[in-house]
Amino acid sequence: MDAGSDLMSPEKSGRRGARPPLREAGATPSMPPLQEPGSRPRPYMPSLCSTPRNPAVKCYGDRFIPDRSAMDMDMAHYLLTEPRKDRKNGATPSPGKETYRKLLAEKLLNNRTRILAFRNKPPEPENSIFTELRADVASVQARPAKKRRYIPQSADRTLDAPDLVDDYYLNLLDWGSANVLSIALGNTVYLWDAASGSTSELVTVDEDDGPVTSVSWAPDGQNIAIGLNSSAVQIWDSSSNRLLRTLQGAHESRVGSLAWNKSILTAGGMDGKIVNNDVRIRDHAVQTYRGHSQEVCGLKWSGSGRQLASGGNDNLLHIWDVSMASSAQSAGRTQWLHRMEDHSAAVKALAWCPFQSNLLASGGGANDRCIKFWNTHTGACLNSVDTGSQVCALLWNKNDRELLSSHGFTQNQLTLWKYPSMAKMAELNGHTSRVLFMAQSPDGCTVASAAADETLRFWNVFPDAPKSAVKEKATQSRLFNSYNHLR
Repeated sequence: MDAGSDLMSPEKSGRRGARPPLREAGATPSMPPLQEPGSRPRPYMPSLCSTPRNPAVKCYGDRFIPDRSAMDMDMAHYLLTEPRKDRKNGATPSPGKETYRKLLAEKLLNNRTRILAFRNKPPEPENSIFTELRADVASVQARPAKKRRYIPQSADRTLDAPDLVDDYYLNLLDWGSANVLSIALGNTVYLWDAASGSTSELVTVDEDDGPVTSVSWAPDGQNIAIGLNSSAVQIWDSSSNRLLRTLQGAHESRVGSLAWNKSILTAGGMDGKIVNNDVRIRDHAVQTYRGHSQEVCGLKWSGSGRQLASGGNDNLLHIWDVSMASSAQSAGRTQWLHRMEDHSAAVKALAWCPFQSNLLASGGGANDRCIKFWNTHTGACLNSVDTGSQVCALLWNKNDRELLSSHGFTQNQLTLWKYPSMAKMAELNGHTSRVLFMAQSPDGCTVASAAADETLRFWNVFPDAPKSAVKEKATQSRLFNSYNHLR
């Protein structure tokens, strides 16, 4: 309500006519009735009385005026003047006088120290913004702070890896679903059992076939594929150390990359060809992907098995869709789904995201040094991060939005990134030469890294899966097991 609304309204002012809201320019306004010439209407002044004139009407003003009838003026005068007398005298009161004053206030004054007396408490504000702010602050303070995860900065275990070939384009390390780690050292493939810590030799190939250029475990964790410098691929049974099959004729030079998709073994060679081998049939070469002009050094199937990512020494990254592959052996060639030319060096490091099926991370070599993220449905580059050094391998955290990368010169470190902000969470140092290969344990917690310094190191970099997630996964597995029993 305006300050002069009571005087300007016709009902309260008693005027017969109100000033028109609009008038011509230069017109002299008519003077309101019952006013002296030259005088102006008195401004509205609120009443200083704390109680309204009508007792039935409650009045809440913007100030709360003390009730003088409830005051003790003599007491107020005493409380105001007594401390001032002591200050004027400048003398420190004696302990006896202080005691006497306290007793007098207790017995006679009843410890009354208030000067202003109020009849009622001031009204509480309704829907006050300060009340909401206090509630928000209280909720934030009551919320427990997220505990920061501890990331060990040193390796949990270090093993010697003599004769490890220092070649960026090879893939000599893999960790199977049976918790057995395989590593190729020269012409020999060794197996390390993570449960018992024991090491065994699987096979030593002939000099004419060696050295071993790639290793890859089958999904069952028992059979393992071994790519050779002679262009052949061998499949071994790790439990009996028995050669099951040798795949020949598909490539013309060494096989540096391997990837399984159920019973299909995909092999990439130095000749630039990518061949799908069905290990169940005699004529194993069922499809050939042609798109690279130089060595294929990176191969990864997506989690769904519908898309294949390939990286080559020609700085190209291809996405192949299995639905576009021809089943006829005579057709042979298959056109890629997407072809990315953004990297400026060889593309070896590839990793499909476990929580987003169409997200792929790729890493470039020494002249590129970038980690790029791709939408494999559209082929669009979502982000690119310059790491400052050669990207040798990439691994996603299976239980959280984190990415681990291994690097070459100058620091030869492992870097843990937070996705999607790509903020550095930790840098793991210990290798003295470029970290060429990485492999992840089946539970996703431990990472093994093999470097050109001929050491194999184990890092507890990823946390354990939450109990709720483990319970849900176990429940799902039991549901599917019931269908297997029906067969």
